[in-house]
Amino acid sequence: MSLETVAEDIRDEARARAEEIREEGEERAEEIIADAEADAEEIREEREAEVEREITQRREQAISSAKLEAKQARLEARRDALEDVREEVETAIADIDGERRRSLTATLLDEAAEEFGTNESVSVYGRADDQELLEDLLEEYDGFSVAGEHDCLGGVVVESEESRVRVNNTFDSILETVWEDNLKELSNRLFER
Repeated sequence: MSLETVAEDIRDEARARAEEIREEGEERAEEIIADAEADAEEIREEREAEVEREITQRREQAISSAKLEAKQARLEARRDALEDVREEVETAIADIDGERRRSLTATLLDEAAEEFGTNESVSVYGRADDQELLEDLLEEYDGFSVAGEHDCLGGVVVESEESRVRVNNTFDSILETVWEDNLKELSNRLFER
């Protein structure tokens, strides 16, 4: 074998080895590119899923917030309606007059008087417009006298220094008790669904 043949064989081997290395390099490059593309696709899908979760979460928060605002607005409207009803009731009670006012006030005064002894000096307070009515009713009670005004819709506040007893039998106190005891039923009737 000649030197030239040996050199040619070495060149052929080198070319073959170079071709082999190039092919391995291309295969490796293709693998790296494929892996990178797969990683990129996975990252893109994860980001899309993350964005979808965030969109869903924000949508749910917005819906929840809107529902809460609507509920609060409904409750406020109900509260306003109940306040309007209460004001109308108070106006109707304040407007009671004549024999009905006299009868109601007398009943409340009788109930309050039961709390005091016979020899006590008892002060009675009532609505300014009811002073004459109270003076007339108190003629039947020994030791009872009109002592002044009380800011109320009607009825009486009765107290005695001797026994340190104070009885609030005003229309307001009765309305408050009735209102609290029946508020749920009233609300149900006003706001039936």
